Amino acid sequence: MTAPLTPPPPPHEPSPEDRRQPHPDWQAQHAPGSAAHPVHPGAYEVSYGQDGPGMKTELREAAVITVAVALAGALLGVLWAWLTPHVPLVADATAVYLKDTEGEQAIGVDGTFTLLALGFGAVSALVVFLLRRRGGVPLVIGLALGGLLGSLLAWRVGIWLGPMQNVVAHAKAVGKGVTFSAPLKLGAKGALLAWSLSALVVHLGLMALFGPRDPDPYEQYPYQQGSPGPPAA
Repeated sequence: MTAPLTPPPPPHEPSPEDRRQPHPDWQAQHAPGSAAHPVHPGAYEVSYGQDGPGMKTELREAAVITVAVALAGALLGVLWAWLTPHVPLVADATAVYLKDTEGEQAIGVDGTFTLLALGFGAVSALVVFLLRRRGGVPLVIGLALGGLLGSLLAWRVGIWLGPMQNVVAHAKAVGKGVTFSAPLKLGAKGALLAWSLSALVVHLGLMALFGPRDPDPYEQYPYQQGSPGPPAA
């Protein structure tokens, strides 16, 4: 007596959904905390702590930087009044004239202010970078705003420390035919932006060259043997 020859059931063909599901053994091997992927204590806390001190702290630091940079404009005004070339005037019985009609002292007044502002911008950017290397948008805005306010303060301080603003009274005080200096006047108002532009450019360059870098996660937590490597670029 023989058993009926019945063919074995066909093997189960996996459906497309099953093919997309990872094998349970592979999941258990590569799950976090396994030997292939150990959990590094404090990894998430460290990366979160590197985001910065908080928006309130950054805004407070930016306000301090704005005030400090703006107050430095008083020194710029003093230097401008001291170093800038003065425009010579002379008066007669009827009017006041330029003593040297072809002189370039008026251009030198604007040029001196611009050069001093560029230097102050570079120095302020360097000081801010050395004090706060991590940078930040509020800090950059405070640096630019402080440079603009400092330029305005320097402009007014320089005019106040310069020659007398009342040209007629000054001419009467010195007498006819006596040369005297014209009041300081900033003809190119665009020079008021030189401090801010210089500070932004220098600070951006320092951040690009010497600023902090984000750590590479693959170098900080290297993969162990048997674990999949980093994704291909």
